[in-house]
Amino acid sequence: MITTRLTKLLGIKYPLFQGGMAWIATGKLAGAVSAAGGLGIIGAGSADAGWLQKEIEAVRAVTNRPFGVNLMLLSPHIEKIIEVVIKEKVPVVTTGAGNPGKYMTLLKEAGCKVIPVVASVALARRLSRQGADAVIAEGMEAGGHIGEITTMCLVPMIVDAVDVPVIAAGGIADGRGAAAAFALGAEGVQMGTRFICAEECPAHPDYQEKIIQARDRDTVVCGTSTGHPVRVIQNRFSRMYLAKEKEGWSSEELDRLAVGKYPAAALHGAVEDGSLLAGQIAGMVNKREPAAAIVEEVMTEAEQILKRLGCELCSD
Repeated sequence: MITTRLTKLLGIKYPLFQGGMAWIATGKLAGAVSAAGGLGIIGAGSADAGWLQKEIEAVRAVTNRPFGVNLMLLSPHIEKIIEVVIKEKVPVVTTGAGNPGKYMTLLKEAGCKVIPVVASVALARRLSRQGADAVIAEGMEAGGHIGEITTMCLVPMIVDAVDVPVIAAGGIADGRGAAAAFALGAEGVQMGTRFICAEECPAHPDYQEKIIQARDRDTVVCGTSTGHPVRVIQNRFSRMYLAKEKEGWSSEELDRLAVGKYPAAALHGAVEDGSLLAGQIAGMVNKREPAAAIVEEVMTEAEQILKRLGCELCSD
């Protein structure tokens, strides 16, 4: 068993989070991950409160273990979403796309553990001072919206900067990556791309297949000129987007071009004309499998590596 402050804080068996991916991190997937001992996370994205209520019920139909909800703070429904989180006594909240500071006290008073995603030391420090229970340090290897610093560099810098537990994210898909993150000082890991190919994930089979077929250099970063870079698997749409970006299209024009492209790919299989969000680690994902199998494989391999290295995190 790998035991850290994070497992004790959240009451989970394994220090492994499933990323809260919008549209596809549903209650079914989150429930399967939590039932397996990790922390399953519902991705609220821009969904409304009614959708979230149903997904929370779906988790609780599968397991009574802790789970989380990822809040996309720019959602037009954020206030109502937070009302549902509080009413349903969701144990853990992760946050992205904004600063959760204005909601921190409200959520913590309701008993939620608040764990923001951060891409810089400065933001990690600020949110730690505001009361974050832990932080997710996400490197630029990750899929979707990314920062500018790699996981290998970001994690130890944030570990040194804050006193709360740090969860490493970006570029992790197996036990070797998890063990490396623990060696950097992280007390947990978060994985997104590999869980897209979990059998419980509602991602379109063609989207999953593009991840399975991806090679090491098949992801690209779009939107750097807008200030909101996004990592995707390259396809016809990404090539067209990058060409327009090179031509000097404005942020507004590029935003309009990208509207609806992610759900088109993730839910409807538009793998050439949609946006295939995925991390660089897609080159290591090679099959569909149950979420529980992913959790067990990753944590067993990480434990074996850490024991071989004599790591104090492991106990019988």
